[in-house]
Amino acid sequence: MIKFNINVSCDSKKEFADEVDNGILVLRHNKVWVVQRDEENKPIPPEDDISPPLHAFAGFYIQYPDDDRCPPERGLVSTISDDPPMLNWVYCDKNTYELRYGNRSASIEHIVGEWNWTDDESCVTLDGWEGFVAIDEWDGADDDDTTEWGREGLRWSIYFDMDDNGLKGKRKGRDMFEIILERRIQSAEDQLKQMEEAEKKMQVKSQGGLKTQFTAPAAERKRNVWGRKD
Repeated sequence: MIKFNINVSCDSKKEFADEVDNGILVLRHNKVWVVQRDEENKPIPPEDDISPPLHAFAGFYIQYPDDDRCPPERGLVSTISDDPPMLNWVYCDKNTYELRYGNRSASIEHIVGEWNWTDDESCVTLDGWEGFVAIDEWDGADDDDTTEWGREGLRWSIYFDMDDNGLKGKRKGRDMFEIILERRIQSAEDQLKQMEEAEKKMQVKSQGGLKTQFTAPAAERKRNVWGRKD
């Protein structure tokens, strides 16, 4: 299993696109967001003193456990916290087309795959193409004090343009940017360090070990095309 983070690129020249471009995916409030990242590829919190800290997507592909899906679908999981290092499924909500995360019970009725790579293995696809977009959850406002994520400065959440129509009927006039989800393979050293830290925390809490082994390829490539369905 190849464990990776997901970085975001956006070619738009429109206002606010710089809030999305050169970003990284984070998981919070059961939704998937893009925020800016630092030189060490760590998420930069939009507000100070966010607690718990933002958690960057750190996951891998694995077959989704559902005997009723034939053929079986390749799912996507990610850790949702460092302490404890819990895994959740990342899925596309069947009604809103937003990306969310949750356990099997929360995800099973929604779109859980097929997740994959582009042909050059540099970017993430769902249902065979790169239809990902970032949507302004503040609806153009300067701030949002009405939601948990708004109070933390989280603004741009990730959706999938399942019907290839610009999220017609679901966008509701909100600002939207087409984006590319670029995988960034975690080095074997980083993965080993995370596993050791997680194991130490688990031992301290006397909850037993959580051991997951990952492998990482030697090189990573990058692509800058937002593909569409034929």
